[in-house]
Amino acid sequence: MIKIVTDSTSDLRPERARELGVEVLPLLVHFGEEVYRDGIDLTTEAFYEKLSKAETLPTTSQINPEVFTAAFQKHLDQGDEVLGIFLSSEMSGTCQSAMIAKDMLESDRVQVVDSRTVTFALGLLVEQACILRDRGLSLEALTREITALTRRIRLVAVVDTLKYLKMGGRISAASAMVGGLLGISPIVCIRDGRVESAGKVRGRKAGFAWIREELGRCPADLSLPIGFGHTNVPQALKENMDYFSDLAEAAPLVSVGNIGSVVGTHAGPGATGLTYFEKE
Repeated sequence: MIKIVTDSTSDLRPERARELGVEVLPLLVHFGEEVYRDGIDLTTEAFYEKLSKAETLPTTSQINPEVFTAAFQKHLDQGDEVLGIFLSSEMSGTCQSAMIAKDMLESDRVQVVDSRTVTFALGLLVEQACILRDRGLSLEALTREITALTRRIRLVAVVDTLKYLKMGGRISAASAMVGGLLGISPIVCIRDGRVESAGKVRGRKAGFAWIREELGRCPADLSLPIGFGHTNVPQALKENMDYFSDLAEAAPLVSVGNIGSVVGTHAGPGATGLTYFEKE
């Protein structure tokens, strides 16, 4: 059997991870001197509650090689093979830690993929990996297929508030003030493994229209799953899913994720987005 392992920035709901048979290893989230295991000691809902009161932004720390070594060895001892799919190496050293652990184990029964993405896009890659695993692909073939899909996965999101981008130094205080007065909503995307600004609009609906235009330039492959995410605001998620209901109806599987600490720290509450695989 192939055991799929990912990290907590995939934002897979615990019950969904259990359904899929996926092991989720937590990053650490630091609020000042307080340290929490992402998704274990600190739920996504609790994270946003603490974020709303924070005077400085929290930080995260990567999973160390020893944790990966123990996790991988456990599955090997049970006779399983392992495919690890982790957040972008451009955002964290977590994937590098997993590679170090793989090298330490010196086993071709462990493979590691750098997703080049994060949050519910990483979760979507994991969902697709489980679909392919259940079709009976070998570890080698599964690794090859998921690695190819990392070059096609897209994530675009509409950010509701400029407060946390300002706190993180991504925009100036003046830009945040003017943008707030004008009702500006930034569009963010994952590009070359990093979260980047892609555009600016006035309001969430205009953001959805911007994403629709982007889909015209880079169409979704609706033979593959799509996903929706939000930063702890279900109403924003509903508006998003309603706007793109045609995609949801056409796709074979729709995943939903509550965006966690890595992206949520900078996006703040109220953000929502779409992830999909671009057509070849």
